[in-house]
Amino acid sequence: MDIALLAGLGLAIAAIAMGLMSSGGDIGTFIDIPSLLITVVGSLGSTIASQPKEVGFKIIQIMLGVLKTPKLDFIGMIRTLVSFSEKARREGLLSLEENLEELEDPFLKKALQLVVDGTDPEVLKNMLYTEMEIFEDNLNAQRALLEAGGAYAPAFGMIGTLVGLISMLKSLNDPSSLGPSMAVALITTLYGSILANVFYLPMADKLKSRAAKQVQLKRMILEGVLSIQAGENPRILEEKLKSFLPEADRATYEKEAQEATA
Repeated sequence: MDIALLAGLGLAIAAIAMGLMSSGGDIGTFIDIPSLLITVVGSLGSTIASQPKEVGFKIIQIMLGVLKTPKLDFIGMIRTLVSFSEKARREGLLSLEENLEELEDPFLKKALQLVVDGTDPEVLKNMLYTEMEIFEDNLNAQRALLEAGGAYAPAFGMIGTLVGLISMLKSLNDPSSLGPSMAVALITTLYGSILANVFYLPMADKLKSRAAKQVQLKRMILEGVLSIQAGENPRILEEKLKSFLPEADRATYEKEAQEATA
């Protein structure tokens, strides 16, 4: 699970809950079922309608998926690629076939299978680039879905508010009902803002940052596999792959490499 996302959502929800309770002490004042239906169900429906069906109908699955942290081990991947490079230089590219079943990363597994099968380097590069683009497009479609939800939720909050105001104006002859009616009318705006700024938009931003790292890992794998296929020196390959690491991870990798050598 993504601890940062869960902690952030929990903190935001707790802050809102404490604010609501401190404003009057009665949390029930802020619960209105018709307003929830208009805001939650209405924005959900428009969000699904705005996207392709293969994405829109998976909105709940996508939101739950955002809560899970994908396994991205850049340092471990460099070690794996360098070890495969050393083995390929010693025993030949075909020797890598016996390691394919041990691989958990499907992109790396497919890339090495293509190498073992003797695929032309240019063809291999084009095939893997195409797969990377499809992967990135899929993540962008998921992010667009959540961003759409972030846009529709406040809009439906305003729709609910307008509905409440119309009902309030119809009962102007009863001054005692104006206050409660106005409060109910504004609740939908509150619900829309909470949906957008606590759930939809933070999840969309999380997908955006996560997608960048996932694509970067795939680029590193592609670079490593092409170098293995070309028979480059493992040390040169290692230096090339280290350029994909952030500063802190690079320092960690070099420190661990020095300790292993010592």
